[in-house]
Amino acid sequence: MADGGERRRPARPTGITRAVLRAPVLLYRWRLGWLLGGRFLLLEHVGRVSGAVRRTVLEVVDRDDRGRITVASGWGTGSQWYRNLRAHPEATIQVGRRRTAVTATFPDADDAAPAFVRYAGRHPRAARALAAYLGAGPVDGSPESLRAAAHHIPWVRFVPRPGG
Repeated sequence: MADGGERRRPARPTGITRAVLRAPVLLYRWRLGWLLGGRFLLLEHVGRVSGAVRRTVLEVVDRDDRGRITVASGWGTGSQWYRNLRAHPEATIQVGRRRTAVTATFPDADDAAPAFVRYAGRHPRAARALAAYLGAGPVDGSPESLRAAAHHIPWVRFVPRPGG
């Protein structure tokens, strides 16, 4: 690569592409979020500057038997929802028709890597694309390469709040 080997990330989507990517939020608004199944969730969080409620749909990377759900920030640490959760970790998620009050935690890569390995087993192309986009280099699908790639991905784990 002409720039010394660094991989340039594509620009954030705008216009029609952004509208298409935001369309799942409308499904939830129209009470049709269940159409997305358990692979996606609606995150409602507070804007760190505005204080307004913000909504975005995220792909579920993993869920455990304690109701914790792990997601990746595909746009990196500069993603607005990620930055908002860093400032205000209390949020609400909705998977299908079920809403849950949660606290966002930020697991390190070693903690999140097993979730990424399981995700790659279910969605190998998506895992490779995410790793490549975030600069993790080539991922061959082996657990070792996936664990290494996990160190390049910002992780968020939603933990249900007691009584939430």
